[in-house]
Amino acid sequence: MPSPWKIAGSYFEACNCEVACPCVFTSPPTSGECTVLIAWHIDQGRFGDLELDGLNAVLAAHSPGHMLEVKWRVALYLDERANQSQQDALTRIFSGQAGGHLAGLAPFIGEVLGVKAVPIEYRSEGRQRSLRLGNIGNADIEGLPGQGGAEVTIGSHPFTAVPGFPAVVAKSKQMTFSDHGLNWEVSNKNGFFSPFVYQSA
Repeated sequence: MPSPWKIAGSYFEACNCEVACPCVFTSPPTSGECTVLIAWHIDQGRFGDLELDGLNAVLAAHSPGHMLEVKWRVALYLDERANQSQQDALTRIFSGQAGGHLAGLAPFIGEVLGVKAVPIEYRSEGRQRSLRLGNIGNADIEGLPGQGGAEVTIGSHPFTAVPGFPAVVAKSKQMTFSDHGLNWEVSNKNGFFSPFVYQSA
């Protein structure tokens, strides 16, 4: 029987679309293709008896067209602080092999470019989120100020990495990535952040 698991924490993403990214409304990306870094920080997590608290994971994805109509190329990065058992659990969860919400995204993936353990620094402070992915990439976003200083949010959007939570709309200060022959460098583009909860069925 598969191990029951549940992880909860915070997530953010940065992509090359204009704010707010039309992909979450099942529309084409604003520039014809989508390049995105998605980062997760696990506050509390267990995979069976294995504890995953405090670990991070990052997915880099390239969609050469409409995200629901073409196959993506992806690379998964695991927190190098994780031991081998924890890395195996993170791989199963974030690749969709362990079921849960991310299993629903797996059919969109056409090629897995690699899975590797690297230093991942994830920071969350107020409306700012930042990621340092070893010497491979980084991302910095900040939530947009809304009416009366409130957060700008999108709720119940049909296509999301994180169901069940309103996404706070943000704008990137920068997002860079260079690995597996992919090279991205964008700024002043879309970002989202929110809590997340994933679990086995």
